[in-house]
Amino acid sequence: MELTASAVLVTWNSAATLSRCLAALRAQSVPLELIHVDNASDDDSAALVEGAAHRIINETNRGFTAAVNQAVRVARGDFVLLLNPDCFLEPDYLERVIAAMNAAGEQFGMATGKLLSAKDPGIIDSKGIRMTRTGRHLDVDQGQPDTANGQPPTANCHEVFGVSGAAAVYRMSFIRDVAVDGEFLDEDFFTYREDADVAWRGRLLGWRALYVPDAVAHHVRRVTPEARRQLPERINRDSVRNRFLLRLKNEGLYLALRNAPFELARDLVTIAAVLTIERSSLPALGWLWKNRRRIMARRRAIQSRRKVSDRELARWFR
Repeated sequence: MELTASAVLVTWNSAATLSRCLAALRAQSVPLELIHVDNASDDDSAALVEGAAHRIINETNRGFTAAVNQAVRVARGDFVLLLNPDCFLEPDYLERVIAAMNAAGEQFGMATGKLLSAKDPGIIDSKGIRMTRTGRHLDVDQGQPDTANGQPPTANCHEVFGVSGAAAVYRMSFIRDVAVDGEFLDEDFFTYREDADVAWRGRLLGWRALYVPDAVAHHVRRVTPEARRQLPERINRDSVRNRFLLRLKNEGLYLALRNAPFELARDLVTIAAVLTIERSSLPALGWLWKNRRRIMARRRAIQSRRKVSDRELARWFR
């Protein structure tokens, strides 16, 4: 049977949800190769994944982004699914997403189905990524009721800014085109916000993203703004750093000026919080200054290839 897609599964102490995730992958209605990368888990994550076409066990936690890059370098599918271990796909998820991407056209390099909350299947987890003028990226309709409510969805496929990394499908041609210095995902992000970064970069290079409502998955979301004070310091520190890194690399002058009143107001709140109630995130600001030359070099590499103007992208920042 001809290979259709590659599935990339990155684990780090993921044993609690891994069995259900793997069962859903094995039940997919299209042929795929499984590529598993474990980031030095302390639990049984590495042992639980059987039958992978490629298996990479890192001696240290290299981060989600580096692990994905390891995987896509050996992937052979025309489409690549990035799947979180806490996300469970319906059996026809990949088939429906790929069919919709092919129908939409080659310019659609990224796509997602409808992600529902695994804790409450009647609630939306994500329908893709949306951008705000404050510099935030949010999941479309997150927390809203699923109006389809188990019935055949009435909405058609439609374009979104980008797709959540929980169950994202990318064309291999997209992955190769948007790579910078051999990295599909920017490894400076380590984890979190990397999906918004690659979506924005793809947009700049002329690629588009698709939401496919009749492809359904279920996601156990742990990291939310409401849970920030209960999250590990490393996650919050990365979130602060990546908030600024995202814009430093991708935002052009027109968008920066257009969004400045909204972005700067939120930036001041973020910096004030780091200086007072979340001082454990202070090293994030120091990291940005220390690595400013590398960040600007990557920015130049992206901006020099851009095909879409900020004026065209402005409609996505609301």
